[in-house]
Amino acid sequence: MLRIAIIAGVLHSGGKRNLIMEYYRHLDHTQIQFDFICDSDSNGIPEEEIKILGGRVYRVAPYKNIIPHLKETYKILRENHYEVIHAFDNTLNIFPMLLGWIAGVKVRISESISKGDKNEKKTLIKYALRPFSHCFTNCYMANSIDCGIWQFGKKAYGRGKISIFKTVINTDENSFDDKLRQTTRNKFGWTDKVVYGFIGRYVPQKNLFFLIDIFNEIAKKQENAILVLIGFGELEHEMHCRIQKHGISDKVVDLGRRDDIKQFYNAFDAFLLPSLYEGMPVVGIEAQCAGLPIFFSKNITEETTASELAHYIGLEESAETWANKIVKAIENYLPKRKSYAEEVKKSGFDSKYEAIRMQKFYFAKI
Repeated sequence: MLRIAIIAGVLHSGGKRNLIMEYYRHLDHTQIQFDFICDSDSNGIPEEEIKILGGRVYRVAPYKNIIPHLKETYKILRENHYEVIHAFDNTLNIFPMLLGWIAGVKVRISESISKGDKNEKKTLIKYALRPFSHCFTNCYMANSIDCGIWQFGKKAYGRGKISIFKTVINTDENSFDDKLRQTTRNKFGWTDKVVYGFIGRYVPQKNLFFLIDIFNEIAKKQENAILVLIGFGELEHEMHCRIQKHGISDKVVDLGRRDDIKQFYNAFDAFLLPSLYEGMPVVGIEAQCAGLPIFFSKNITEETTASELAHYIGLEESAETWANKIVKAIENYLPKRKSYAEEVKKSGFDSKYEAIRMQKFYFAKI
């Protein structure tokens, strides 16, 4: 059996965790197993599920404590004699790639699952390390062409050196459920509302202040519109100050951090994601599968299009322009809500099929 070292870094609930787990769940565990090497300050490690599937979890010092982090990671790699290491930490992958090279790991996969913004302090390190993305790795991988080119360059993509494995979901589990929609809307008192939603971290990347400005304009056009926020993060206080400034506190519901999000894809009438950047956001695929129209910024790759429900609007457009386009577009969907699972599956986003391809890739490399 092939046991693979998965460098997960900081693993919270969200896109990276979902991406790794969706592939892991659908591998043949009699042939392949994952060992998850996670930073100890992670708060979203699905440890119980990993153990049930036959995997192992190792916790190492956070990467901010770089020397203990490297020592502990190297010890795990050396003692377990892995043939494959697969790192999901973008440009930070240079560190586990170096450790894997020293430890003699044959196949060293560096994966890009996001991009960055030069104006965001958090991503400055991404830009600093990006020129070294080719070092110590012998397999380049990305969840979208845009992410692959951003990290490894156009030449590497043009030469066919970047393997693309999309952000995937279980399309059957995420299909539209009308009964769940009605139950959820009744439970929260939304039966007579047009519900706009956001699910994600409350961080600068998500452009949440602009999202609130957009909804403020929507609320002027639709008296029964409400905004439902699901997530957590550093901008929570400032976000609520902006909501109060607009005088729309009675139209905004912050449900905080939750894991039971399937019901909300069904209950929402539109999803708003005007991010400054993304990789290939899993919420975008899940929303479309559930028949939920989603409005992305044009900074998000159009590779996320899995159906007619994906709409892209430029960030140079005003909040009022966004609101006008959104309100007009959802009028076409409200009377005829249905599942788009088959469309999403045909677009190549189904985890069952892509996991088989991933499994073949691992064995081909060794």
